[in-house]
Amino acid sequence: MFINIEKSKDKTKNYEILLNNVDFYLVKEDSLVTNLANLSAYLNYFLTDVNWVGFYLLEGNLLRLGPFQGLPACTRIKLGEGVCGKSANERKSIVVDDVNKFPSHISCDSESNSEIVIPIVKNDKLIGVLDIDSTTFSRFDNTDKSHLEKLINKLVDIL
Repeated sequence: MFINIEKSKDKTKNYEILLNNVDFYLVKEDSLVTNLANLSAYLNYFLTDVNWVGFYLLEGNLLRLGPFQGLPACTRIKLGEGVCGKSANERKSIVVDDVNKFPSHISCDSESNSEIVIPIVKNDKLIGVLDIDSTTFSRFDNTDKSHLEKLINKLVDIL
C-alpha cells in the first residue's frame, strides 16, 4: 500500500511524519530486503540534502551492500573500517561532520562530506547498519540521530 505523504519544511516535523507513517512500509510478512528497499526509498524522499541512503548487512565479518538510493557504492566493508565498520563494531550510532577528517573513511562518493551511521541490532546480534551521506558538511545532528534510531527500532521490532 502506498500513501501520499506531504513533507514539511521543518526537519523535526518531517521526522514525526516519517515515524508516524513508516509502519505502512515496514511489513513483518515481507523479507528483510523488501523492507530495507522501501525504507531506503522512504528516507531518501523525506530527508533533505542527502546524496546516499542505504543499508549494509552483516555477512560473516563483512558488511555487504544492501538496498540503497544513490550512486553505486562500495560492496564490502570490513568490521572496524570506515564509519560503517566502526559503527557496526562498536554497535553505536556515529555522526561525522567531515568525513575527510575521519580516520579510515572509505570514500564511495567523493562528493560526500558528512555521514551518519545507525547500527541495526536485535537481541544483541548485529544485523547491519543504516548509512546516510550528504554533500554538506555537518549535515547531521542529534535530531537526526535520535529520530533515525527510533526508526531503526521500528525496523528491529518486525524482524
